[in-house]
Amino acid sequence: MRRIATAFLAVALCLMLPLPRVEAQAPPVPAAAAPGRIAAIQVEGNQRIETSTILSYMLLQPGDPFDPSLMDRSLKTLYATGLFSDVKLARQGDVLVVTVVENPVVNEVAFEGNHELTDAQLSSAITLRARAVFTAEAAETDRDKILGLYAQKGHYAATVVPKIIKLPENRVNVVFEINDGPATFISRIVFVGNHAFSADTLSTVISSREEAWWRFFSSSDSYNPQRVEYDEELLRRFYLRNGYVDFQVTHAQAELSPDHRSFVLTFVLSEGSRYRVSSVSVVSHLPKVSGASLEPLLVIGKGDWYDGDAVQRSVQAISDKLQNGGYAFAEVHPQLTRNAGNHTVGLVFDVVEGPRVYIERIDVTGNTRTEDQVIRREFNLAEGDAFNASSIQATQQRLKDLNYFGTVNITTAPGSAPDRVIVNTAVTEKATGELTLGGGYSTDIGALLNVGLQENNIVGSGVNAGINGILAQRESSIDLSVVNPYFLGRNLLAGIDVFDITNNNQNIAEYSENRYGFTTRMGYNFNDHVSQEWDYSLVSRDIVDIASTASPYIFANSGTNVLSQIGETLVFDWRDSKIDPTRGFVIRGGADYAGIGGNADFVRLRADAAYYIPLDGWLGQGWGFAETGSYGDLIPIAHEQSILDNFYLGGTNLRGFEDGGVGPHDIATGDSLGGRFLWTESSELRFPLPVNPDLGLSGRVFVDVGSDWGFKENHGPIIDSAAARVGSGFGISWDSPLGLLSIDLGWAVKKEPFDQTQLFRFGFGTRF
Repeated sequence: MRRIATAFLAVALCLMLPLPRVEAQAPPVPAAAAPGRIAAIQVEGNQRIETSTILSYMLLQPGDPFDPSLMDRSLKTLYATGLFSDVKLARQGDVLVVTVVENPVVNEVAFEGNHELTDAQLSSAITLRARAVFTAEAAETDRDKILGLYAQKGHYAATVVPKIIKLPENRVNVVFEINDGPATFISRIVFVGNHAFSADTLSTVISSREEAWWRFFSSSDSYNPQRVEYDEELLRRFYLRNGYVDFQVTHAQAELSPDHRSFVLTFVLSEGSRYRVSSVSVVSHLPKVSGASLEPLLVIGKGDWYDGDAVQRSVQAISDKLQNGGYAFAEVHPQLTRNAGNHTVGLVFDVVEGPRVYIERIDVTGNTRTEDQVIRREFNLAEGDAFNASSIQATQQRLKDLNYFGTVNITTAPGSAPDRVIVNTAVTEKATGELTLGGGYSTDIGALLNVGLQENNIVGSGVNAGINGILAQRESSIDLSVVNPYFLGRNLLAGIDVFDITNNNQNIAEYSENRYGFTTRMGYNFNDHVSQEWDYSLVSRDIVDIASTASPYIFANSGTNVLSQIGETLVFDWRDSKIDPTRGFVIRGGADYAGIGGNADFVRLRADAAYYIPLDGWLGQGWGFAETGSYGDLIPIAHEQSILDNFYLGGTNLRGFEDGGVGPHDIATGDSLGGRFLWTESSELRFPLPVNPDLGLSGRVFVDVGSDWGFKENHGPIIDSAAARVGSGFGISWDSPLGLLSIDLGWAVKKEPFDQTQLFRFGFGTRF
């Protein structure tokens, strides 16, 4: 109790005393850290980068010990950011001082001395940009990228020096001083180990070429490592196609000359023996499908030299047959059994039910301009469908036929499960717009000037539009066209052509013709091979400039004639390529009806076909055979048709005869009047000329047969014979860098009186 009383007395005395005065004080300073620990971190030298940003990269914090290993790691971390050209960490008492020197900021990047590559091409390849942080490592990396671009162009002697111009406020201009240097060409191509084929033959197989003066428009004589890899594959295919099953390219080497001006390219080959096929069979493990039923699809047989291409075509034919028959997962595996003693190989095509694989995803890459949907709509398969190798291959060909891309490559990758696959479609865009200014000469229309603007893929949408004008001795025209192959996003082609054409026909008849109007069309595909198209035309046609000595039939058709016509065309197309076919066939058939208004009133039936046979396996690369034919029948309804609607034969469709030089003629004037019936047939053998293939020269021999007849006599005597005419000859084509030049010498082997013949046909066009 005494202690409690004493405590209360003390408290009471304190409450009675006045409170002491409190003075304002600064915020308390943290107590000093224990010896050997960081009291504070001080950052110096930073101007643009926040202190908090720098501290965030530090592995040390106040209160941590001065750990040398953590200080070293912090130093490396700050360097690794690329923000600083110099970093120092130092201890001053209990304070860790971080001193930095910031890397400058890029103000501008420029290129000097570059001629082979544009500034835009170089800028897109490098990483340094305006407002980016400059580092010496980045400049060196960009230098290497620029040298890589020059190497792709064949300039291995190019030099690139990055120069730095310092500016106020820690900014710099970066200038890449470039010397293109001379192009580094392939001075010599050497083949080692070849016995079956000469070096000259093998040099035509590969895509690389030795330097030559005429290749100034080509890069094939510039060294490119990717092209050499492709050449190895071309050699392998060539030898396999000719029976050399064991062939290998054991080594491919490019040796650069000391002056960096040329390469010597060497291919070391191991040919092995040539094999014949001793037996061929098909073994099927599918229910209700016998191997014997598939054997007629084979394009390689017993006794043939082994042909790798023929084996692949056989595999494709069997696969197509099975997949079209409902066996979506069928696989065909060719099995080879070598007999090295007698150099034969046995072939067994093993048909099995493959694993059930479905498409998980379709990825599209490389289309920097073309919309994804333009590419995806060419697929017959969708995500979730059964994987079909045949459909994938057909899709790849359709994408090539679009002519929007330089390369198209479709590959597969494993999906998220064993029965899933990812389809990767990689494309490289190419220029699809074309501005042409052309001049030249054609036998058909004489000296000509051509001006055109064409875009086959407007803003990547797949829509084709163009305007083209021709001014020539015997023709002048202007044509505006727009075509959308997927109108309204559907399998529906829609297009329109508006035109104004003047034809001077004085070389075959004594009149000229003016035509202006439009044609609209709409079409659709039933499948990959069958399509149909409908069109409507409304055309005003005038026969003018009639000579006083012209045929009375021409005078009878003078004046304005309006054509209002609807037409239909059905196409069956099994060619390997729509752009450059070498194999397969195409058949077109259709009808036109004129009489929906206008003056013309008729039905026109028409058909044409072409069949292509490659002869590479028998005669060598570049050989091929083409058989073409056509038929037309014009049926008047209400009254006699105009001579403008008749069929004309000669020139391009019957070489050895003048344009329109075959068919009904007025005996008195010699004017060509055209006929109601027409048929043609042409056989053509195409072959490479014995010159370097890089010149783009090819030859052909041809036999053309045809007839044009059927003209009702009203005003005078007409010569009108249905007898077949025959023209034969040879020609040369030059696919030159300035255009296509074509020369044909054709003789009229069989003709009728008043037929107008033509020995020499020449056509040439140029673009620049």
